[in-house]
Amino acid sequence: MNHENTTAVASARHFSVQLSSTRRGARLARLLATEQLRSWGVPFDVAELVIGELAANAVLHGRVAGRDFRLTLAADARTLRIAVTDTRGDRMPVVRPGAEESGRGLLLVEALAERWGVTHGPVPRKTVWADIGLVP
Repeated sequence: MNHENTTAVASARHFSVQLSSTRRGARLARLLATEQLRSWGVPFDVAELVIGELAANAVLHGRVAGRDFRLTLAADARTLRIAVTDTRGDRMPVVRPGAEESGRGLLLVEALAERWGVTHGPVPRKTVWADIGLVP
């Protein structure tokens, strides 16, 4: 392994928290993530918006009574991955370009993230993730 790879592995950071599938849980996800990113010295303006949207979607569209959602952050020198896992693997996120009130959140995620997507499983879960570039 060369020195460059060792440095990348050594600088990788990870944070994960399980929260209630409520509006309060979504708010707490954004606040906890912002504080974590601040402690890592990672810019969080864009990330805060993406986290807010993904957490709100987990609560609004991925909620199952009595089941929580999980927020995970993983950062290396180049990229921050934001991942939100809920227990509604049967309901996939949909981008709705003409939506008036609901459905515009993923348009924001699409505009701010370098890329985003959905990972299925394990049943009954799905994870919606977004990558934010950290290199200007």
